[in-house]
Amino acid sequence: MFTPRIGKRANRPTPETVEKAKSIMAARFKEKYLSEIRPAIAKELNITNPMAIPRIEKIVINMGLGEATQNVKIMDPLVADLASIAGQKPVTTRAKKSIAAFKLREGMPIGAMVTLRGDKMYEFLDRLISIALPRVRDFRGVSSKSFDGRGNYTLGLRDQLIFAEIDYAKVDKLKGMNVTIVTTAADDNGARALLKGFGMPFRVGA
Repeated sequence: MFTPRIGKRANRPTPETVEKAKSIMAARFKEKYLSEIRPAIAKELNITNPMAIPRIEKIVINMGLGEATQNVKIMDPLVADLASIAGQKPVTTRAKKSIAAFKLREGMPIGAMVTLRGDKMYEFLDRLISIALPRVRDFRGVSSKSFDGRGNYTLGLRDQLIFAEIDYAKVDKLKGMNVTIVTTAADDNGARALLKGFGMPFRVGA
């Protein structure tokens, strides 16, 4: 998990400027994959079948809100933050069964989740790597051990403030989230090569 730097926020851009920037970022990472990363991975991993070259399938952002079992109203601002971060409306995740010890009833809201694909996926990844992670205090890179053995990578973020879309002056509660990058790689080695190609800043030896 990471802690963001807190600093004075510059004048916020207009919605039109934000959308234009997002479009440019999506196109940039998509083009980078097709023209640079894809052929480099094929060569590095000795892949001759073009269909077997790893690619990112989707990115899932999940925010757990266990406190919502005590106060459902805290969901609204946090879900709004997640929507701003992802650029897409989240879906509410609900408890699948009741757990009396945690005062949890089946169907109660316990979190929010967004699944990004296509251009929004590439745009978010660009923002994450180029803007959000460098804002983390004392950042030394992300762990290279957070792969699941099936070519997927999960990154834990301590709170939402590392994303420029969030105005820290309006945040009442800090909340962490998990970002899972789902790839078509057959193993972690292929997924690691893919993410390195996009510039994921893995820590050396960690």
